[in-house]
Amino acid sequence: MSDRTSRRDFLGHASAGALAAAALSAGGAPAAQRGEDRLVVGLIGCGGRGVHNARSFKSVPGVELAYVCDVDEGRRSAAAKSLSVDAGRAVADLRRILDDKRVDAVIVATPDHWHSPAAILACEAGKHVYVEKPISHNIRESRLLVEAAERNSSLVQHGTQCRSTSMMIEAVKLLRDGVIGEVLQAKCWNIQRRSSIGRGENVEPPAGLDYDSWVGPAPMIPYRTNRVHHRWTWWRHFGAGDMGNDGVHDIDYTRWGLGVDGHPSKVSALGGKFFFDDDGEFPDTQQVTFEYPGDGKPGNRRLLVYEQRLWSTNYPHQCDSGAEFYGTKGQMFLSRRGKIEVLGDRNVKVPISIEPRAQDDAAHVRNFCDAVRGRATLTADALTGHLSTSLCHLGNIATRLGRSLDFDSQAEQILGDEEADALVRRDYREHWSTPREA
Repeated sequence: MSDRTSRRDFLGHASAGALAAAALSAGGAPAAQRGEDRLVVGLIGCGGRGVHNARSFKSVPGVELAYVCDVDEGRRSAAAKSLSVDAGRAVADLRRILDDKRVDAVIVATPDHWHSPAAILACEAGKHVYVEKPISHNIRESRLLVEAAERNSSLVQHGTQCRSTSMMIEAVKLLRDGVIGEVLQAKCWNIQRRSSIGRGENVEPPAGLDYDSWVGPAPMIPYRTNRVHHRWTWWRHFGAGDMGNDGVHDIDYTRWGLGVDGHPSKVSALGGKFFFDDDGEFPDTQQVTFEYPGDGKPGNRRLLVYEQRLWSTNYPHQCDSGAEFYGTKGQMFLSRRGKIEVLGDRNVKVPISIEPRAQDDAAHVRNFCDAVRGRATLTADALTGHLSTSLCHLGNIATRLGRSLDFDSQAEQILGDEEADALVRRDYREHWSTPREA
């Protein structure tokens, strides 16, 4: 499928099999129509994160985990056993879940390249979606997800759990209340020591893995020993690097605290592979700056800076993940690891009454369930996820090409640079949605 394919054509190709089957399937109405508290949920992607999320859902009263889905037979079976799901509802094809009208919501915890396509299919099938970060593999497809959610009245929660963490909510309120004056700039970091993915080789896929379905909507490339299960993050074809993996958390709460909506207009970046000599295609070292112009007048412009070093254990504030907000009357340090500090003018410590709390995954799941039941508003909806994840994509593009970008925030296009603008989207395989036997 061409990268210039329209939204209508993309959805027509991508969801034809699922929607046709859903229209013919039998089953009861979803919980929202039943007027019940019971929520029926299916898990798509049975890796460690998917199983973790499923356990969080099972801990919410009234939630039934009805399905687990994975194209790897071993993972699928292990997840069904550990999550106490009947073997008959451990399925290889996600459309088995989408076809069941009893299912209210799905958890999408696949590799990155499946996040938006699977979530779009779910929205078109009338489901709500809890989708892991990053919300997309590229900027264009998460815009398509935002539109699909709106068109189908589906709730989509992005897995940036800080948005539901009490410490973060209270800290952002302090910033809005002017605890450090007017916040004009913020810097966040993702600093940790990753391991090398080494050098792999192209071989036949292992027994039990449906590699064709694992690749799914992406163009087919050979199976490689260091590319599937845990390693896909470092490959451009399937992942978004560590900026989209861990960095998106810090970028998200930094953008939130900085108080900027929409996209930046300018992106500049330096970096690359400074340390690892392996097959990985994404930077281990990055410095990326985003400029939000506002109306261009003094007081309305903002800078957001992202810093990444994946070969170090020497990080600011003794914390691998954090952000500093710089205001006209002070500074705030904030980390999803459960740390906060506020300084006034001349670095005088400001006492605060916020209780430190680390990233709260369970609260994020509860918020989603409450929203589906009509009792809450999502804390990290599809648009929120799209705006934060797009920073990761833009930062990776600028770093990859080694030049600054001018971004049209309304058209979501990179201006004056055809090579860079081509990376805002991708090609998709025509045949991936061909109906298969269950």
